[in-house]
Amino acid sequence: MIILVGGEKGGSGKSCIAQNIAVFLTAECNASVIMVDCDPQRTTSDWIQARNNNPELASINCVQLYGKIRNDLLSLEQHYDFVIVDCGGQDNLALRASMSVASHVLMPLRPKRRDLKTVNHMDDIVATCMMINPKMKASFVITQCPSLPSQANRILEAKEVCRTYDINVLDAINYSRNIFDDSEESGLSVIEIEPKGKAAKEMRSIACEMLEAADATEIRNRIAAAKMNNTRGDYGTSRSQEKLYAV
Repeated sequence: MIILVGGEKGGSGKSCIAQNIAVFLTAECNASVIMVDCDPQRTTSDWIQARNNNPELASINCVQLYGKIRNDLLSLEQHYDFVIVDCGGQDNLALRASMSVASHVLMPLRPKRRDLKTVNHMDDIVATCMMINPKMKASFVITQCPSLPSQANRILEAKEVCRTYDINVLDAINYSRNIFDDSEESGLSVIEIEPKGKAAKEMRSIACEMLEAADATEIRNRIAAAKMNNTRGDYGTSRSQEKLYAV
């Protein structure tokens, strides 16, 4: 399965969400995961490097790809349960190429006007790519939300703006928390720093809602069933060439 975390607006937490979903699937769902970093800033690649220098953490492979990456993603999908693509905050060839083969597209937006202004353009991109990939499931997710009760309406208004378009909007959100920055700097995820914390719960909720699963157990069972049937299906097969692609 190919999961794209992308969008036109930078600074909305795309890399953070991609990284935490990767750890959730690896550590709690027993999935084989590879991350694809399409952002020239190398945020995810640097995070992976810091992470893989710590032998106590579950290892996650990563590769950097740019431009026409459609065939590369399809090849990786044959060897991993999940290919998680982290695209930079712009409309580019890598974003559209990823959408043409992705099972799920997750588009983070902050509840801010400058982020919401990109919704119309992203709706056009999704509609165009669905002509090639009609099975793609695209969703907006509201991120970095203010935690003050007086700001709750901003979150609701952002969701309403997104719902005026023909794209799903996740109920799950995440709030602006220092732990997200702290975990990224050390190659960790919020799930590993505070497994029972609020941030970890938010990331699990986002991942499960996107994948239409009740919890990690259901995802594990789906992966196991696909492997028992010896078919790639939605969850990949073997990892026989992981060293070829790992950075």
